[in-house]
Amino acid sequence: MFTSDEPQEKQSRVTLHDVAAASGVSKSTVSRILDERLPRSDNETARRVRQVAAELGYVRDVSAASLRRGNTSTIGVIVPRLTDTVMAMLYEALAHACARTGRFAIVATTDDEPQADRAAAQSLLQRGVDGLVLSTAREDDDFPIQLEARGVPYVLALRSDGRSMSSVGDDKLGGYLATRHLLDLGHRRIGIIAGPGYASSSRGRLAGYRSAMDEAGVPIDPAWIVESTFGIDSGAEAAERLMSGPTRPTAIFAMNDNTAIGALSALVKLGLSVPDDVSLVGYNDVPIVSRLSVPLTSVRVPFDRIAAEALDLLSRGATSVNDRIRVAPPTLIPRASTSACRSAVRQAKSQ
Repeated sequence: MFTSDEPQEKQSRVTLHDVAAASGVSKSTVSRILDERLPRSDNETARRVRQVAAELGYVRDVSAASLRRGNTSTIGVIVPRLTDTVMAMLYEALAHACARTGRFAIVATTDDEPQADRAAAQSLLQRGVDGLVLSTAREDDDFPIQLEARGVPYVLALRSDGRSMSSVGDDKLGGYLATRHLLDLGHRRIGIIAGPGYASSSRGRLAGYRSAMDEAGVPIDPAWIVESTFGIDSGAEAAERLMSGPTRPTAIFAMNDNTAIGALSALVKLGLSVPDDVSLVGYNDVPIVSRLSVPLTSVRVPFDRIAAEALDLLSRGATSVNDRIRVAPPTLIPRASTSACRSAVRQAKSQ
Protein backbone atom coordinates (compact mmCIF):
# COMPACT_ATOMS: atom_id res chain seq x y z
CA MET A 1 0.00 0.00 0.00
CA PHE A 2 2.89 2.37 0.74
CA THR A 3 5.32 3.15 -2.13
CA SER A 4 8.15 4.53 -0.01
CA ASP A 5 10.61 2.64 2.16
CA GLU A 6 10.08 5.21 4.90
CA PRO A 7 8.15 4.11 8.00
CA GLN A 8 4.41 4.54 7.64
CA GLU A 9 4.15 7.19 10.33
CA LYS A 10 6.61 9.48 8.49
CA GLN A 11 4.68 9.51 5.24
CA SER A 12 2.15 12.23 4.42
CA ARG A 13 -1.47 11.24 4.85
CA VAL A 14 -3.31 10.71 1.58
CA THR A 15 -6.19 13.20 1.46
CA LEU A 16 -9.53 13.40 -0.32
CA HIS A 17 -7.95 16.07 -2.52
CA ASP A 18 -5.23 13.60 -3.59
CA VAL A 19 -7.82 10.95 -4.48
CA ALA A 20 -9.94 13.53 -6.35
CA ALA A 21 -6.96 14.76 -8.39
CA ALA A 22 -5.92 11.22 -9.32
CA SER A 23 -9.50 10.22 -10.16
CA GLY A 24 -10.37 13.28 -12.19
CA VAL A 25 -13.48 14.10 -10.16
CA SER A 26 -14.39 16.69 -7.53
CA LYS A 27 -13.46 16.40 -3.88
CA SER A 28 -17.12 16.38 -2.88
CA THR A 29 -17.77 13.43 -5.21
CA VAL A 30 -14.91 11.48 -3.65
CA SER A 31 -16.16 12.31 -0.15
CA ARG A 32 -19.65 11.07 -0.98
CA ILE A 33 -18.41 7.84 -2.59
CA LEU A 34 -16.04 6.97 0.27
CA ASP A 35 -18.46 7.84 3.06
CA GLU A 36 -19.27 4.41 4.53
CA ARG A 37 -22.44 5.77 6.15
CA LEU A 38 -24.09 6.36 2.76
CA PRO A 39 -25.56 3.72 0.41
CA ARG A 40 -22.79 2.18 -1.67
CA SER A 41 -22.67 3.37 -5.31
CA ASP A 42 -21.57 0.88 -7.92
CA ASN A 43 -21.29 2.95 -11.08
CA GLU A 44 -18.10 3.33 -13.12
CA THR A 45 -17.03 6.56 -11.39
CA ALA A 46 -17.51 5.07 -7.92
CA ARG A 47 -15.52 1.97 -8.81
CA ARG A 48 -12.68 4.10 -10.21
CA VAL A 49 -12.59 6.33 -7.13
CA ARG A 50 -12.45 3.35 -4.77
CA GLN A 51 -9.70 1.74 -6.84
CA VAL A 52 -7.62 4.94 -6.83
CA ALA A 53 -8.17 5.37 -3.09
CA ALA A 54 -6.93 1.82 -2.47
CA GLU A 55 -3.90 2.30 -4.71
CA LEU A 56 -2.94 5.55 -2.99
CA GLY A 57 -3.48 4.06 0.46
CA TYR A 58 -6.24 6.47 1.48
CA VAL A 59 -7.51 5.97 5.04
CA ARG A 60 -10.55 7.91 6.16
CA ASP A 61 -9.74 10.43 8.91
CA VAL A 62 -12.43 9.48 11.43
CA SER A 63 -11.50 12.21 13.92
CA ALA A 64 -11.75 14.98 11.33
CA ALA A 65 -15.08 13.67 10.07
CA SER A 66 -16.35 13.49 13.63
CA LEU A 67 -15.36 17.09 14.29
CA ARG A 68 -17.27 18.19 11.20
CA ARG A 69 -20.38 16.33 12.35
CA GLY A 70 -20.03 17.51 15.96
CA ASN A 71 -19.68 13.99 17.40
CA THR A 72 -17.10 11.23 17.69
CA SER A 73 -19.30 8.14 17.24
CA THR A 74 -17.80 6.94 20.51
CA ILE A 75 -19.74 5.74 23.54
CA GLY A 76 -18.30 5.66 27.06
CA VAL A 77 -19.20 2.65 29.21
CA ILE A 78 -18.73 2.68 32.99
CA VAL A 79 -18.79 -0.65 34.84
CA PRO A 80 -17.71 -1.64 38.36
CA ARG A 81 -15.05 -4.07 37.14
CA LEU A 82 -14.23 -6.24 34.12
CA THR A 83 -13.07 -9.14 36.30
CA ASP A 84 -16.81 -9.62 36.91
CA THR A 85 -17.90 -11.77 33.98
CA VAL A 86 -21.36 -10.17 33.97
CA MET A 87 -19.90 -6.71 33.41
CA ALA A 88 -17.48 -8.03 30.80
CA MET A 89 -20.43 -9.62 28.96
CA LEU A 90 -22.38 -6.38 29.12
CA TYR A 91 -19.46 -4.37 27.73
CA GLU A 92 -18.89 -6.91 24.97
CA ALA A 93 -22.58 -6.78 24.03
CA LEU A 94 -22.44 -2.97 23.97
CA ALA A 95 -19.29 -3.03 21.85
CA HIS A 96 -20.95 -5.35 19.32
CA ALA A 97 -24.09 -3.21 19.25
CA CYS A 98 -21.96 -0.11 18.68
CA ALA A 99 -20.07 -1.78 15.85
CA ARG A 100 -23.34 -2.61 14.07
CA THR A 101 -24.19 1.10 14.01
CA GLY A 102 -20.74 2.47 13.11
CA ARG A 103 -19.80 3.45 16.64
CA PHE A 104 -17.09 2.44 19.07
CA ALA A 105 -17.32 1.71 22.79
CA ILE A 106 -14.61 2.49 25.33
CA VAL A 107 -14.80 1.34 28.93
CA ALA A 108 -13.78 2.59 32.36
CA THR A 109 -13.93 0.62 35.62
CA THR A 110 -14.66 2.12 39.04
CA ASP A 111 -14.86 -0.76 41.56
CA ASP A 112 -18.43 0.37 42.32
CA GLU A 113 -17.17 3.50 44.10
CA PRO A 114 -19.37 6.60 43.55
CA GLN A 115 -16.47 9.06 43.44
CA ALA A 116 -14.66 6.86 40.94
CA ASP A 117 -17.82 6.88 38.79
CA ARG A 118 -17.64 10.66 38.63
CA ALA A 119 -13.94 10.70 37.78
CA ALA A 120 -14.42 8.09 35.06
CA ALA A 121 -17.31 10.01 33.52
CA GLN A 122 -15.31 13.23 33.50
CA SER A 123 -12.36 11.51 31.85
CA LEU A 124 -14.55 9.92 29.17
CA LEU A 125 -16.35 13.18 28.46
CA GLN A 126 -13.04 15.02 28.12
CA ARG A 127 -12.15 12.49 25.44
CA GLY A 128 -15.22 13.50 23.48
CA VAL A 129 -17.59 10.54 23.91
CA ASP A 130 -21.09 11.23 22.58
CA GLY A 131 -22.79 9.71 25.63
CA LEU A 132 -22.42 7.38 28.59
CA VAL A 133 -23.79 3.95 29.49
CA LEU A 134 -23.58 3.32 33.23
CA SER A 135 -24.02 -0.03 34.99
CA THR A 136 -23.11 1.43 38.38
CA ALA A 137 -26.35 3.13 39.47
CA ARG A 138 -26.94 3.10 43.22
CA GLU A 139 -30.09 3.85 45.17
CA ASP A 140 -28.18 6.21 47.46
CA ASP A 141 -26.37 8.21 44.75
CA ASP A 142 -27.62 11.21 42.76
CA PHE A 143 -24.93 11.02 40.07
CA PRO A 144 -27.44 10.41 37.24
CA ILE A 145 -29.32 13.54 38.31
CA GLN A 146 -26.07 15.50 38.14
CA LEU A 147 -25.39 14.22 34.63
CA GLU A 148 -28.87 15.22 33.54
CA ALA A 149 -28.43 18.69 35.02
CA ARG A 150 -25.23 19.11 32.99
CA GLY A 151 -26.98 18.01 29.81
CA VAL A 152 -24.84 14.89 29.44
CA PRO A 153 -26.52 12.15 27.36
CA TYR A 154 -26.57 8.96 29.40
CA VAL A 155 -28.49 5.75 29.96
CA LEU A 156 -28.37 3.14 32.72
CA ALA A 157 -27.89 -0.57 31.99
CA LEU A 158 -28.55 -3.64 34.19
CA ARG A 159 -29.32 -1.34 37.13
CA SER A 160 -31.89 1.45 37.32
CA ASP A 161 -32.55 4.37 39.63
CA GLY A 162 -36.28 4.27 38.79
CA ARG A 163 -36.30 7.57 36.90
CA SER A 164 -33.45 7.69 34.37
CA MET A 165 -33.67 6.07 30.95
CA SER A 166 -32.62 2.49 31.62
CA SER A 167 -32.29 -0.88 29.92
CA VAL A 168 -32.51 -3.71 32.43
CA GLY A 169 -33.49 -7.31 32.90
CA ASP A 170 -36.72 -8.15 34.69
CA ASP A 171 -35.03 -8.92 37.99
CA LYS A 172 -38.24 -9.47 39.93
CA LEU A 173 -39.40 -12.02 37.38
CA GLY A 174 -35.97 -13.68 37.44
CA GLY A 175 -36.01 -13.95 41.23
CA TYR A 176 -39.51 -15.37 41.05
CA LEU A 177 -38.53 -17.97 38.41
CA ALA A 178 -35.52 -19.14 40.43
CA THR A 179 -37.53 -19.51 43.64
CA ARG A 180 -40.57 -21.02 41.92
CA HIS A 181 -38.28 -23.67 40.37
CA LEU A 182 -37.06 -24.68 43.83
CA LEU A 183 -40.58 -24.66 45.25
CA ASP A 184 -41.75 -26.90 42.41
CA LEU A 185 -39.02 -29.35 43.37
CA GLY A 186 -40.54 -29.60 46.85
CA HIS A 187 -38.18 -27.26 48.69
CA ARG A 188 -39.68 -25.07 51.41
CA ARG A 189 -36.60 -24.04 53.38
CA ILE A 190 -35.09 -21.83 50.67
CA GLY A 191 -32.27 -19.47 51.57
CA ILE A 192 -31.24 -16.50 49.45
CA ILE A 193 -27.82 -14.94 49.10
CA ALA A 194 -29.08 -11.42 48.52
CA GLY A 195 -26.87 -8.82 46.88
CA PRO A 196 -26.14 -5.32 48.14
CA GLY A 197 -29.23 -3.26 48.88
CA TYR A 198 -27.99 -0.27 46.85
CA ALA A 199 -28.38 -2.15 43.55
CA SER A 200 -31.81 -2.29 41.90
CA SER A 201 -30.96 -5.71 40.45
CA SER A 202 -30.51 -7.13 43.96
CA ARG A 203 -33.69 -5.56 45.25
CA GLY A 204 -35.69 -6.84 42.30
CA ARG A 205 -34.47 -10.42 42.66
CA LEU A 206 -35.15 -10.38 46.38
CA ALA A 207 -38.67 -9.09 45.68
CA GLY A 208 -39.18 -11.97 43.24
CA TYR A 209 -38.04 -14.45 45.90
CA ARG A 210 -40.48 -13.01 48.41
CA SER A 211 -43.30 -13.04 45.87
CA ALA A 212 -42.82 -16.72 45.02
CA MET A 213 -42.57 -17.75 48.67
CA ASP A 214 -45.69 -15.74 49.54
CA GLU A 215 -47.59 -17.22 46.59
CA ALA A 216 -46.70 -20.72 47.84
CA GLY A 217 -47.76 -19.86 51.39
CA VAL A 218 -44.26 -20.51 52.73
CA PRO A 219 -43.20 -18.28 55.64
CA ILE A 220 -39.68 -16.87 55.34
CA ASP A 221 -37.29 -17.30 58.23
CA PRO A 222 -35.29 -14.03 58.46
CA ALA A 223 -32.15 -16.15 58.88
CA TRP A 224 -32.64 -17.42 55.33
CA ILE A 225 -31.85 -13.98 53.87
CA VAL A 226 -28.14 -13.12 53.92
CA GLU A 227 -26.85 -10.00 52.18
CA SER A 228 -23.59 -10.14 50.23
CA THR A 229 -21.58 -8.36 47.60
CA PHE A 230 -21.53 -9.74 44.06
CA GLY A 231 -18.22 -11.56 44.65
CA ILE A 232 -17.24 -15.22 44.96
CA ASP A 233 -15.75 -14.90 48.46
CA SER A 234 -18.85 -13.12 49.68
CA GLY A 235 -21.00 -15.93 48.30
CA ALA A 236 -18.95 -18.50 50.20
CA GLU A 237 -19.28 -16.58 53.45
CA ALA A 238 -23.02 -16.16 52.96
CA ALA A 239 -23.51 -19.88 52.32
CA GLU A 240 -21.60 -20.74 55.48
CA ARG A 241 -23.88 -18.43 57.47
CA LEU A 242 -26.99 -19.95 55.92
CA MET A 243 -25.88 -23.48 56.79
CA SER A 244 -24.90 -22.61 60.36
CA GLY A 245 -28.45 -21.82 61.52
CA PRO A 246 -30.83 -24.15 63.37
CA THR A 247 -33.15 -24.53 60.32
CA ARG A 248 -30.70 -25.07 57.50
CA PRO A 249 -32.07 -24.47 54.00
CA THR A 250 -32.44 -27.40 51.63
CA ALA A 251 -31.98 -25.01 48.72
CA ILE A 252 -30.19 -21.70 48.05
CA PHE A 253 -30.93 -19.02 45.47
CA ALA A 254 -27.75 -16.98 44.92
CA MET A 255 -28.06 -13.43 43.63
CA ASN A 256 -25.59 -13.99 40.77
CA ASP A 257 -23.38 -16.75 39.40
CA ASN A 258 -20.29 -15.47 41.25
CA THR A 259 -21.99 -15.82 44.62
CA ALA A 260 -23.37 -19.20 43.52
CA ILE A 261 -19.86 -20.41 42.68
CA GLY A 262 -18.67 -19.22 46.07
CA ALA A 263 -21.62 -20.96 47.73
CA LEU A 264 -20.84 -24.19 45.87
CA SER A 265 -17.26 -24.16 47.15
CA ALA A 266 -18.43 -23.53 50.71
CA LEU A 267 -21.02 -26.32 50.59
CA VAL A 268 -18.42 -28.79 49.35
CA LYS A 269 -16.06 -27.66 52.11
CA LEU A 270 -18.80 -28.36 54.64
CA GLY A 271 -19.13 -31.90 53.29
CA LEU A 272 -22.49 -31.29 51.65
CA SER A 273 -23.46 -32.56 48.23
CA VAL A 274 -25.06 -30.38 45.54
CA PRO A 275 -27.82 -31.15 44.74
CA ASP A 276 -28.37 -34.17 47.01
CA ASP A 277 -28.10 -32.20 50.24
CA VAL A 278 -28.63 -28.66 48.97
CA SER A 279 -29.99 -27.46 45.63
CA LEU A 280 -28.41 -24.30 44.22
CA VAL A 281 -29.54 -21.70 41.67
CA GLY A 282 -27.45 -18.83 40.29
CA TYR A 283 -28.26 -15.81 38.16
CA ASN A 284 -27.03 -14.41 34.80
CA ASP A 285 -25.95 -17.75 33.27
CA VAL A 286 -22.36 -16.76 32.51
CA PRO A 287 -20.59 -19.29 30.23
CA ILE A 288 -18.50 -21.04 32.90
CA VAL A 289 -21.44 -22.25 35.01
CA SER A 290 -22.49 -24.88 32.50
CA ARG A 291 -18.93 -26.31 32.69
CA LEU A 292 -18.64 -26.67 36.45
CA SER A 293 -18.25 -30.13 37.99
CA VAL A 294 -21.90 -29.70 38.95
CA PRO A 295 -23.44 -27.65 36.10
CA LEU A 296 -25.31 -24.78 37.66
CA THR A 297 -29.00 -24.04 37.25
CA SER A 298 -29.13 -20.33 36.48
CA VAL A 299 -31.38 -17.52 35.26
CA ARG A 300 -30.23 -16.37 31.82
CA VAL A 301 -30.11 -12.62 31.20
CA PRO A 302 -30.41 -11.40 27.55
CA PHE A 303 -27.33 -9.15 27.50
CA ASP A 304 -27.48 -8.51 23.74
CA ARG A 305 -31.02 -7.20 23.95
CA ILE A 306 -30.25 -5.06 26.99
CA ALA A 307 -27.25 -3.55 25.20
CA ALA A 308 -29.19 -2.85 22.01
CA GLU A 309 -32.03 -1.19 23.91
CA ALA A 310 -29.57 0.91 25.93
CA LEU A 311 -27.96 2.28 22.77
CA ASP A 312 -31.35 2.91 21.19
CA LEU A 313 -32.42 4.94 24.22
CA LEU A 314 -29.13 6.83 24.18
CA SER A 315 -29.45 7.64 20.47
CA ARG A 316 -33.16 8.28 20.02
CA GLY A 317 -34.51 8.73 23.52
CA ALA A 318 -37.70 7.34 24.97
CA THR A 319 -40.90 7.44 22.92
CA SER A 320 -43.07 8.02 25.99
CA VAL A 321 -42.94 8.21 29.79
CA ASN A 322 -43.58 4.47 29.95
CA ASP A 323 -40.71 3.81 27.53
CA ARG A 324 -38.01 5.32 29.75
CA ILE A 325 -37.25 1.98 31.42
CA ARG A 326 -37.07 -0.96 29.03
CA VAL A 327 -37.22 -4.38 30.64
CA ALA A 328 -36.01 -7.63 29.03
CA PRO A 329 -37.40 -10.94 30.36
CA PRO A 330 -34.95 -13.59 31.67
CA THR A 331 -35.13 -17.37 31.23
CA LEU A 332 -34.54 -20.13 33.77
CA ILE A 333 -31.98 -22.72 32.60
CA PRO A 334 -32.29 -25.91 34.74
CA ARG A 335 -29.14 -28.00 35.18
CA ALA A 336 -27.71 -30.58 37.57
CA SER A 337 -27.37 -28.33 40.64
CA THR A 338 -31.06 -28.60 41.49
CA SER A 339 -33.13 -31.67 42.26
CA ALA A 340 -36.20 -32.74 44.22
CA CYS A 341 -36.05 -32.07 47.95
CA ARG A 342 -35.18 -35.37 49.66
CA SER A 343 -37.38 -34.74 52.69
CA ALA A 344 -40.31 -33.94 50.41
CA VAL A 345 -39.69 -37.15 48.46
CA ARG A 346 -39.57 -39.19 51.68
CA GLN A 347 -42.78 -37.60 52.90
CA ALA A 348 -44.52 -38.37 49.61
CA LYS A 349 -43.43 -42.02 49.75
CA SER A 350 -44.74 -42.42 53.29
CA GLN A 351 -48.22 -41.19 52.39
